Amino acid sequence: MTRRLTVAQATITFLKNQYIERDGIEEPYFGGCFGIFGHGNVAGLGQALQQNPDFRYYQCRNEQSMVHTAVAYAKLKNRLGAFVCTTSIGPGATNMITGAALATINRLPVLLLPGDIFSTREPNPVLQQLESASTQDISVNDCFKPVSKYWDRINRPEQLIYSLPEVMRVLTSQAEMGAVTLSMPQDVQTHAYDFPEDLFRKRVWHVGRPRPDLPTLKKAAEWIRASKKPVIVAGGGAIYSGADGILHDFATKTGIPVGETFAGKGAVKFDEPYSIGGLGATGTKYAIEISNEADVVIGIGTRYSDFTTASKSIFKNPDVKFININISEFDAFKHAALPVIGDAKVILEELSDLLGDFEVAADYRKKISDYNHAWDEEVTQIYIEGNSTVPPIDQAIVIGTLNNFMGRRDVMINASGSAPGDLHKLWRATDPKNFHLEYGFSCMGYEIAAGLGAKMADPTRDVYVICGDGGYLMNNHEIVTSIQEGVKFTILLLNNNGYASIGGLSESIGSERFGTMYNYRDENSGQLSGDFLPVDLAKNAESLGAIVIKATDRTSLEAALEQSKINTTTTVIYIETSLYRTVKGYNAWWEVPIAEVSESASVQKAYDTYVENKKTQRIFL
Repeated sequence: MTRRLTVAQATITFLKNQYIERDGIEEPYFGGCFGIFGHGNVAGLGQALQQNPDFRYYQCRNEQSMVHTAVAYAKLKNRLGAFVCTTSIGPGATNMITGAALATINRLPVLLLPGDIFSTREPNPVLQQLESASTQDISVNDCFKPVSKYWDRINRPEQLIYSLPEVMRVLTSQAEMGAVTLSMPQDVQTHAYDFPEDLFRKRVWHVGRPRPDLPTLKKAAEWIRASKKPVIVAGGGAIYSGADGILHDFATKTGIPVGETFAGKGAVKFDEPYSIGGLGATGTKYAIEISNEADVVIGIGTRYSDFTTASKSIFKNPDVKFININISEFDAFKHAALPVIGDAKVILEELSDLLGDFEVAADYRKKISDYNHAWDEEVTQIYIEGNSTVPPIDQAIVIGTLNNFMGRRDVMINASGSAPGDLHKLWRATDPKNFHLEYGFSCMGYEIAAGLGAKMADPTRDVYVICGDGGYLMNNHEIVTSIQEGVKFTILLLNNNGYASIGGLSESIGSERFGTMYNYRDENSGQLSGDFLPVDLAKNAESLGAIVIKATDRTSLEAALEQSKINTTTTVIYIETSLYRTVKGYNAWWEVPIAEVSESASVQKAYDTYVENKKTQRIFL
């Protein structure tokens, strides 16, 4: 049996019949398709989407941000659901590359269907075509290859039969997840073919829980039993596998402290006695101290980014060993670790059985509990006092006011600026999805688009986006989409008239915040050192259809949050914050290279400090 369809029609028909199942729970895999139509996809994929209204099409405003929206959707779904994104050829396609890189770096699934040039080549060069003097077998879509986990180009209809199952294999592979790009020449999209009917039957992709190699797991248990100061590093994989419950039981039973990466924050609740909070360059002072002394580091679903390891300087114990629990072999072997490859949830269950009655020493357990209470008290003080009573309000007070206001299951989203460092240290996470911070790519402009995706993934949760003025100016387009679709979330728009994070970094390396503030160019000096620019971000947000509320202090911010909660339309709370007052770091380093020679005394001083910090860096072999 066959069905005669165009390539585009066959693609959509296939995709809408894909389901995913884990632990006996089955649901459709795709939430629909985000897209912007142009001449490269309107006649093919556009027509196919119109013909299949049960595979819902969502009209977006920017190709990069539609991928961010899809990524946030997948993240909130624990990678058990995804979206399709389609664009025209040329700039529509290349605009998606940043989103593709973000998805792949964060190990999150998204299917990209960019239009492409004519496969027949008859009308070449077509509008927006990149030409090469050395080959005709190339287009801008080839740029997706290094940022995709799977890439293919459909030059003939029958190739679709073999490519689509591979697309799903990679999208649903816990170890190989990321962006998948299926390049679709605009003429081939419209070509008809007699596709086998079996291609369109319902397919259920089972996401299993691979068990570890038993001898390796037994060795891990031996290492832990022999340890005196073990520590757990909970990464995103601890949440995606649904291991938060067993991780709590494991840490409660053994007393092993749990520190969290950006992606892993929320894997344990902030007030558990074994929780030491954010770990790494932006971690709490107690998590850093515990990491410095650890003799066994148990990584769970982490890829050990340089922020997590403080550029490989945080694990100072000369005899430290690593046990890496990870679904990905690539990540499991990092730091010359004992690789325990498999599903985090079942591994922790089996490891707990092997450990039997093992517990850390009573004084170590008490020390960790005391640290948990001490840090919570410090957070309370920072949330109340900030760093100054002088206006404008401190960012930490804004964070604390929101943190105290939100419900246990509500979602906070952020990605860039100075907020991630403050949030990693301060945020009191109460649910595995309460803290949603994209820091694999740390992409300015992710935040608002992600708010839309997160709310679409779980409408039962209230979603709050923290966005700085820099991120807002880069990508605010999907406010319009949220209005169009009636998907309401709240944006806290923090304006400090500059790039606070990179400005602080510039200052730390001796470059005096050069080029990081939003100033007019001074006619006398020729530098960007004049008055602040008169951009009205609040009016801009209002013009996009959002309800805008201005706040100036804690009291007005609390009132704005209360009003936003009852609003039915996306709401922007605009508040001016201090450019300079952020939460201090705690004796952890992050490597940023400094100019080896300079005429500036401040740069010379920063370079001397850099040389000293390099001495703390480790090589794990």
